Amino acid sequence: MAASILPAPSISRFKSLLLGSFMPCLCKSSLTCLFVNRSFASLSLKPCPTVSGFSSSGDLVMLGIETSCDDTAAAVVRGDGQILSQVVSSQSDLLVKYGGVSPKMAEEAHALAIDQVVQQALDNANFTEENLSAVAVTIGPGLSLCLKVGVQKARRIAGKFRLPIVGVHHMEAHALVARLVNKKLQFPFLALLISGGHNLLILAHSLGHYVQLGTTIDDAIGEAYDKTARWLGLDMRKGGGPALEELALEGDPTSVKLSVPMRQHKDCNFSYAGLKTQVRMAIKARNLPTEEVPICSASSDDRRSRADLAASFQRVAVLHLEERCQRAMEWAFEIEPSIKYLVVSGGVASNRYVRARLNDVAGRNGLELVCPPPSLCTDNGVMIAWTGIEHYLVGRFDPPPPPNVPEDFQYDLRPRWPLGEEYSEGRSDARSVKRARAHPSLTSIIQGSLTQQ
Repeated sequence: MAASILPAPSISRFKSLLLGSFMPCLCKSSLTCLFVNRSFASLSLKPCPTVSGFSSSGDLVMLGIETSCDDTAAAVVRGDGQILSQVVSSQSDLLVKYGGVSPKMAEEAHALAIDQVVQQALDNANFTEENLSAVAVTIGPGLSLCLKVGVQKARRIAGKFRLPIVGVHHMEAHALVARLVNKKLQFPFLALLISGGHNLLILAHSLGHYVQLGTTIDDAIGEAYDKTARWLGLDMRKGGGPALEELALEGDPTSVKLSVPMRQHKDCNFSYAGLKTQVRMAIKARNLPTEEVPICSASSDDRRSRADLAASFQRVAVLHLEERCQRAMEWAFEIEPSIKYLVVSGGVASNRYVRARLNDVAGRNGLELVCPPPSLCTDNGVMIAWTGIEHYLVGRFDPPPPPNVPEDFQYDLRPRWPLGEEYSEGRSDARSVKRARAHPSLTSIIQGSLTQQ
């Protein structure tokens, strides 16, 4: 599919900043349905109409909408996995200006981009809303202000054209998109989901049934990559992770002594806050003028020092992943001896060094590594559409919403939404406060509803 660049909408309040570039890229019946009340956040069991009208899954056409953080994305995907269109609008310039994601600015950028992104996805697929079978949209986890933009757009389309709607868990979508890429991938499988906001090790028993083996107790690996890249004065317009990965190729990964986090804890949880502190102290100890002098203006010696730091950080950050994955595999084999695959997905899974190291770990344990291509690792509409397809085909969807929604309508979004129940060996008291503010996990909702049948 030929790529094209669309002009970003004008944003007067952002002055000279562009909103971002638009980059087009590359049934079965059920007797019951898990409907979602109001805005798909509270699942309850109700009689479900059979999923009919499709002679094959390829006749099903799903629009996927993603606005959980800083990318506005939409895609059109057939039920057999054929990607008809994919469009993403990035807020990279805003991230550079504000030093990270500003929820209010991100919301406004989503609001300005969403109509054009969705329309371009439909145009690229040569479809109109009337040709769609259903709409899938991210409802959590993520930033509430950003999630709301996507949910509003999805509900407007579904209401106007009387389409079923599927609320999608963002992290489940990162895991399940691997099943679109590799048709051999069957449940159960182990998944490592790594991004700017999440580190998650899950055992996927079946669709909607996940066991959480480990998660981050503070910062995620993607956030640590971004902060380290910023501290080293790298060009953040291409993303902190890719910029650091590129610089690390020039450095010696053993030159700076950094400690691997949490080696004394025999669980599968992650921590990157301490590693960030070590990097900050190493920069200070070497008197590197990283905040005053960007990498493009650095002397050759200065650049080499930064490259050594980048390489050393990356080696230790990924070694932490390797060690946690090794333990997760041991636990997973005890629970599900039949697993054959390790899925690695999320934005950080685009990193070639990460893929290579985790491929070694998987191979040593007799597992096949499955990674989506980079365009499907970062946030995208394809993964939302595909996850919507998987749930739709087993009858988990919401009926068309009313065509007109009051302005004061309260969307029940899920900014904190666990994917699965914690494995008893992996529980951590450090997250008790976070759990108290989180919604019930997707797994507990679905499994609880199924037991009521």
